[in-house]
Formats: sequence, structure tokens, C-alpha cells
Amino acid sequence: MATREELISAVRDRYRSAGRREKSRILDEFVRITGYCRKHGMRLMRSERATPQSSRLGRRLYNDAVREALTVLWEASDRICSKRLKVMIPILVRAMERSGHLELDGEVKERLLQMSPATIDRALKEIRATATGAPRRRTARQSALRRSIPIRTFDDWDDPAPGHFEADLVSHSGPVAKGSFAQTLVLTDIATGWTECAPLLFREQNLLVAVLNELRGQLPMAVLGFDTDNDSVFLNPTVRDWCVANSITFTRCRPYRKNDQAWVEQKNGAIVRRIVGYRRFEGIAATSVLAELYALQRFYGNFFQPSFKLAEKHRDGAKVTKRYHKPATPAQRLIDDPRTTDAVRSQLAETLERLDPVKLLRQIRDCQERLVVLADKPGEAVVANDTTLDQFFVGLRTAWQLGEARPTARAKSQTKRGRRRPDPVVAVTDQLHAWYRAEPWRTGRELMERLQREHPGQYPDKLLRTIQRRLKIWRAEEAQRLVFGPRTEAGEIFAHVGREPAALRFAGSRPTCP
Repeated sequence: MATREELISAVRDRYRSAGRREKSRILDEFVRITGYCRKHGMRLMRSERATPQSSRLGRRLYNDAVREALTVLWEASDRICSKRLKVMIPILVRAMERSGHLELDGEVKERLLQMSPATIDRALKEIRATATGAPRRRTARQSALRRSIPIRTFDDWDDPAPGHFEADLVSHSGPVAKGSFAQTLVLTDIATGWTECAPLLFREQNLLVAVLNELRGQLPMAVLGFDTDNDSVFLNPTVRDWCVANSITFTRCRPYRKNDQAWVEQKNGAIVRRIVGYRRFEGIAATSVLAELYALQRFYGNFFQPSFKLAEKHRDGAKVTKRYHKPATPAQRLIDDPRTTDAVRSQLAETLERLDPVKLLRQIRDCQERLVVLADKPGEAVVANDTTLDQFFVGLRTAWQLGEARPTARAKSQTKRGRRRPDPVVAVTDQLHAWYRAEPWRTGRELMERLQREHPGQYPDKLLRTIQRRLKIWRAEEAQRLVFGPRTEAGEIFAHVGREPAALRFAGSRPTCP
């Protein structure tokens, strides 16, 4: 741009004083050199200055300090998307500064609050690529009781007051739905997105009612409606009578229409599967840890996890246009709702002031580690995590480099399958290894023939492949020693060959591993 402006300043006076043909020639040359279109070149030649001054003073730069602080906030928010993180940054900064975890420079803090969701995506692009792995892809006869419970579809919700909940069960059976395993009861408020989770040791209607009574005491709003699917654990006289006794409207969705319960179905994946994963959990120990995890998630998810809410949807033929409200946490939506009482608002504000998101996240990670041990290594003692809160916070700066941070989202380590049949050459393995050490250039066929000569009739030709595999392992071990082992040891191995291997001829200029 500077060169172009110098060229315009040098040519402008000559262009203005030239005749019509000369102007055309000068303009042709100017367009060919600068790449401007002809009309734009004419405007520049007639203007007083080379290029119009931009109203933008300069591109806002975000240095390493801003990016590092953004990474910590992204990790502390459990890696939510940029549009939700944009809304959560002011709340997280205040909460973490109040708890003594974060001390930001004034300029860094100002730029953090000014970042747009698109800029946040660009700043976290490389970190997300390293931290996240490949994306994971993933009813009964009619009765008088069912007919007595009215059906509610997804179109029937018309801005309900806080307190109308959808309910569902999430099973933790793992890959095999056999035997007894834990279940998770999920309650989602339609108006605010407030979500409560509780584990069930087994599927039973009396246990379900007992858990519902416990959750009612924890909710910041009264339960006005209870909408479920057609599972028999919900559609039974026990649950129906409980709803009638507590003046709760009991409804159900249409069979095989999961979209009728879109709110709670979305939370099944965004909350339960996200923090618990897909492993199998059974027994009292696993259920107790799940209860502890959901008690922490209740505060972390409802106070520090913003979510979208659909505002309106229009259909034009096959095209569907959706508009969403600004992302907000369930607690914020409950506070902003005009139907919420002042007592509930003050209670939520006081709770938010007491919460530490980093401490909650650390405790959630500890529970997830214990769940993984219970699922993958049953019977093994769970080692207590001695990491302090300050050490955990410092680790958020580089947690993205280790990949997936949630223990429950990591794949179970697969143990290599061992030999299932007796080793046919176990008696002569040491002898074969000695022959190989003495003459490493020998092939598997030559070792097989020598073995048959010394032990006639004992080792048939079908064992050739076994000896070749054994030879391949020995050669890999020798190659490993050549590259990383001491020079003297590798030199002794190949002393009988009369030459030094190529891998060692270039090793003199570099240190070798002990």
C-alpha cells in the first residue's frame, strides 16, 4: 500500500495536466502496475489523497497474554463453544478473581471482554485441534392408565412458567444391556433450561418417587408440570398418584416421538453423556460417586454453563429458519424471568457469589477419575488425587496439550491379546536366540532347517511362520538398541560381521542414551 500511494502521488499531477490521450495512456500503465480496476484508478487520480482514510483506527491485536488467559477461561468453562463462552467470560473473570485464582492486567482484561465469538474461535483454533479428538457419533401396550394421562407434543409448550419439567432416564449399561446397572434421572425445566440429575441404583417406581421428592427440595422453583416418555417406570399408578397428591400436571409424549421431549433429550447428551460417558456403572459404589458428581454438576452446569434457547422458527417450503436468544445460564434465565419471586432471585445471587468454578471443576474431574477406575478396573482401590487447587489451576494453562481432559471421555485402554495356545518352540527358544546372536543375517528358513537337523522329527515345516515371527521380534529389539543403545554394545553385536552398521556411522556426533 505504501508503494502504491507513492506511485499515485508521483503520477497524479502529470495525469491532471495531461490531455485526453495522454491521460488514457497514463491510466493504462497505472492499472497494469497496481492491479486496480480502471474506474478506481480514475477516482484516485482525481482525489486529493492517495487512498481514503479508514474509519477503523487499527486492527485489534491479541497478544500471548490474552490468548493464555482465554485458554484458562475456556478450560475453566469445560470447553464450551465461543458464543456461550463470550457470555460467560465476565462471570468467570469475576468469580475467579474473587476466589484468588486469576489476576489480570487491565489491558488484558479489557481485550478479553471485547473479543467476539469469531475472534475467540480463531484464537482457540490450534488449541482445540490439539485438545479435542475425533468427534464421536452416536414403549408398551395401551392401557387405561396410559389413556388417562394426556399427551403433550413439542408444539404444546407455549412459554410455560418456570417449574414445568421434562423427565427421562439415561442408562449406564455400557456396551451390553444385561444385568443390573445404574440409571440417571434427568429433569429439565422448559422455561429456563435448569437441569437436575440423580442416579438410580435400579429401575423401580417407589425409588423414583423417593428421588423426585429429594430433587423437589433442591429446586429453586416449585414443580408445576411433569412430562415423561412412555416408559413403564414413569407411567404407573405410583407416579400418577404422587403427581396428583402434589398438584403436579402429569403428561406424556407420543410413543416413538423423541422430538416431543427435545429439551430433556438434548440434556441427555450435553450433560449426562458429556460428564459421565458411555461406560457401564453398577453397584452401590458407582452410584454413590454418580450422586456426588451430579451434586457438583448441579452448581457448575446451572450457574456456569450458558446454553442457547430457541426464540422462533419459520418454515418456507423446505427451508427452516431458526433464531435463538442470547446464550445465558439457567440461573440467569431464572433471575431474569418476571415470574420469579424476589426471594428466589436473592437466593440465586447469593449462591453465585459463593461458588468457585475452578474448585467445582477440579472436584468434577476427581469424581470422573473414580468412575473410570470403578468401571474399567473393578475391585481396584481408588488412589486419592493429591493435586492442590492451585496446581489444578496452573494445569489449566497447558491442559489442552494433553488432549481430552475429561477422564470419562477417554477410551478404555485395550490390553494386547496374549497367546492362547502353548508355545510350540518354547523348549528351543533360547537355542534359536543364540543362533541368531551368532549369525544375525540368517533367515527364518535357515534357522528352521538347522533346527530340524538337530532335532529330527520334532519340529515340522508348519512352524516356520512361528520362527519367522520370533526372528522379527529379535531384529526389532536389535534395531532399537542400535539407534538408542550405547555405541560399544552395538559394536560388539556386529563385531563378527566385520563392519559397523550405517546407523552407528553417524552416531559419533550426537549423544547416545545410556
